[in-house]
Order: sequence, then structure tokens, then C-alpha cells
Amino acid sequence: MARLNWRRHGNLAVLAALLAVLASRDPGVLSTSNITNVIGQAAVMGICAVGMTFVILTGGIDLSVGSIVALSGALGAWLNVHAGLPWQAAWASAILAGTACGLVSGLLVHWGRVPPFMATLAVMAAARGLTLLLTQGSPISGTSPAFNYAGWASLSGFPVSGMILLACATAAWVLLRFTPFGTGVYALGDNPEAARFAGIPTGRVTVSVYALSGSTAGLAGLMMVGRLWSAQPGIGMGLELDVIASVVLGGTSLFGGVGTIRGTLTGVLIMGFLDNGLRILGVSSYLQQVIKGMVFIGAVILDMYFKGAYRKDRSRDTP
Repeated sequence: MARLNWRRHGNLAVLAALLAVLASRDPGVLSTSNITNVIGQAAVMGICAVGMTFVILTGGIDLSVGSIVALSGALGAWLNVHAGLPWQAAWASAILAGTACGLVSGLLVHWGRVPPFMATLAVMAAARGLTLLLTQGSPISGTSPAFNYAGWASLSGFPVSGMILLACATAAWVLLRFTPFGTGVYALGDNPEAARFAGIPTGRVTVSVYALSGSTAGLAGLMMVGRLWSAQPGIGMGLELDVIASVVLGGTSLFGGVGTIRGTLTGVLIMGFLDNGLRILGVSSYLQQVIKGMVFIGAVILDMYFKGAYRKDRSRDTP
């Protein structure tokens, strides 16, 4: 039981330890301005992580989120700048495009029986290619201030992007905890066969979680454009690693069936403060990538360890 409690609450201990180490080197890390800055910078990753949590809870994986961020952001910017659409229509179209990409992944996984790794890898390549075709390899600038507002603005000192992240996390928490769909997500990740025998529409759940991941990535792409005030064709490269690491650091098992939105938010803060702290300490960007890779490997090893502990505890309960 202690091991399972560590899975649930250990991420909070890791976050506290990280903040203590960083604050000992630079007390400014815990300043209000720096905390709100970290939340604003981590919002894009966090919104993607909320959608990714649903996918990983089912035992799947989505490698396409970084490319969907780029495609959705570029499409929204192109529609606003070149097609002259108001920001509301451009945003809606871009989020629908992200949802469509996720839908393709879900259909490939469920109907095509393609492993999630390969299905989302294919969508990742296609989405990145479409982004380059749309932008012709050049940034799209000139988006309206209203289009960019959510990416850079603050209300009473708190970033709007952080508010959107909290709204998405709250909606996801309600969806997972209080709806039949949430029950189906956990059941599918815990035991697909049992879920099918229980009458849960596993195919519909599978397709839906990938579509949800695509829609959150689409929203994140629009916020990224707002933060940069332009759509860069190369944005989002490597973002999937940070997103998956955040979810796993938050206690969601790569094997499925175990995890919470609260844990995912904690994992996002860990990755956000790690990135922020490494920059404050003057660590080179190349070494930062090495450290992030090591953190991800450590999270996966812990996940495998706790999955084994969980199986042992369940076997003890079996008569």
C-alpha cells in the first residue's frame, strides 16, 4: 500500500524537492512573478498533457501532438491573415483540424488495428508535412491582437493561458470522475477484455480519446501562435516528449488504467520548473535536453516498478 501511495503522492514530493533545490540556488524561483511566468510558459505543454492523459489511461500513446500543435497553429494563422477570417472562426477551424488528426489516429488504432505508436507516428509525419506545405517553410505573421490574446495576456497578473489550462483540467477531471465515458477510459486501460464483456463501447472510447488529444493539441497550437505572435513551421518539435514525461511523472501509468488529472498538473509543474530552473542556473540548452531525457527514463523505470508492485498487491488479494 505504501508503494501505491507513493505513486499517488510521490510527484508532490518530487515537486517540493525540486523547488527547494532551485530556491536554495536562487530564491527568486519562488517569487510570484516567476511562478506565474512558469505557468504561462507551461500552459501549452499542460493543455496537451490533459488530452494525453486520456490516451495513456487507455494504454495508448500519442506521438503526434507536437506536429498537431504546429499544423493547427499554422492553419489558424493562415485563415486569420490570408483568408481574412475573424479570430473566432479561425480558432474553431484550427481546433477542428486538430480533432480530425486525432480522429485519424483513433480510427487507425481501432479499425485499422495499427499499434498506437505506429499510427500516431504516421499522423505526426503527415501533420508536419501539411504544416510545411501550408507555410511553405516560412513563418506566418500578422495575426490580429484578438487572435493572439490568449497566448500572451494576463488578468490581475495571472496569465490567460494558465486560466485556460485550469479550465481544461477541470473539465477533464469532471469527465473522468463523474461520467460513464471516464469509467470506460479507466476500464479499457485496466482490462480491455473485461471492459468489452461489461458492455463498454471500447472502440468508441478509443477513437474518442485520440480525438480529444488532437483537440487539446489544436488549442495549444493556437496559444503558441499567440505567445510568439506568429506561426512558426517548426514549433512543437520534441513537445511530445515533454508532454508524455509530464503525464508519467504525474503518476499515470504507461500501461493504462491508473492516473489522475491532478497528477498530470503536478507533472506539468515539475517539467515547467525544471526547464525554468535549468535556464536560471545557466545550464546549456544541449545539456538541458540530456537532463530531460534522463528524467523521462527515470519516470518510465518508476512506472514499471510500481506496475509490478500493483500486480503483486492484487495477487495477494486473490483467493
